[in-house]
Amino acid sequence: MRARFVMSEVWNGLRRNLTMTIAVIITVGVSLALFGVSLLVRAQVDTMKDFWYDKVEVSIFLCNENSETPSCSGGKVTDVQKDQIEADLESLKPLVQEIYFESQQEAYDRFIVQYRNSPIIDSVTVDALPESFRVKLSDPTKYDIVASAFEGRPGVEQVNDQRQFLEKFFQLLGGLQAIALVIAIAMLVVTVLLIVNTMRVAAFSRRRETGIMRLVGASNFYIQLPFLLEAAIAAAVGATLATGGLILVKAFVVDRVLAPAFQFTAFVGWDAVAGIVPILFLTGIVLACVAAFLTLRKYLRV
Repeated sequence: MRARFVMSEVWNGLRRNLTMTIAVIITVGVSLALFGVSLLVRAQVDTMKDFWYDKVEVSIFLCNENSETPSCSGGKVTDVQKDQIEADLESLKPLVQEIYFESQQEAYDRFIVQYRNSPIIDSVTVDALPESFRVKLSDPTKYDIVASAFEGRPGVEQVNDQRQFLEKFFQLLGGLQAIALVIAIAMLVVTVLLIVNTMRVAAFSRRRETGIMRLVGASNFYIQLPFLLEAAIAAAVGATLATGGLILVKAFVVDRVLAPAFQFTAFVGWDAVAGIVPILFLTGIVLACVAAFLTLRKYLRV
């Protein structure tokens, strides 16, 4: 009987304040959708880091006849120096996972393939490109260990870390995520304010019913419950809309636009979306219920 009465009060409340309920649902949906997109961007950054960090290499370029760095003052790298560099790399295992020596001819062949459509290949000869050791690390974040061991030593022109170039791209994605998160937080604040106003109007319009309930000895929780359920239902519907928007972003933007256009990298899977959806529902419902509860304590004076 009590459950039926509470549900009838919830239905009546939603119906009486239909316009404001729809406004709450739309606002919750938009704010949670932005919040979900920001979480999806973060998951995408993590996915790309895992994908690329597993492939990045540290390149140790050796001195040739054209090198001008101080460490190359003795001229082209000698066979003894190359053997010592390789031995030192071997001593860094298991941090050093793979070691590959690239000759000048191999470097030139790779250069021709990479820039086959550029006129620059006509001005580059085999002797202009240095020999190098290409090193794959088990933990790319520990690049400094390799750099400090080989930078500036005789026979080494420079040490390059591909991760440094990727970090700039990841920083850009992180900035986009931050922007989306700030917008989402601003929208969530607007949502809370809208819920507060909706609960205030609902409490005022039903003050006669709540007054009667207090007179007959209804508990504080029993009086507040219909209002709390109204807020939770509106938030759940909004979270459902946000989930639909997130699924559309994954299905159409990620899978049909970005993935075919950038086949050289990895993109988030549906497991990331599945992990974000409960967060959207939990965030929406908790925010709505907390905002409603705090508002009702003031305006119902129970």
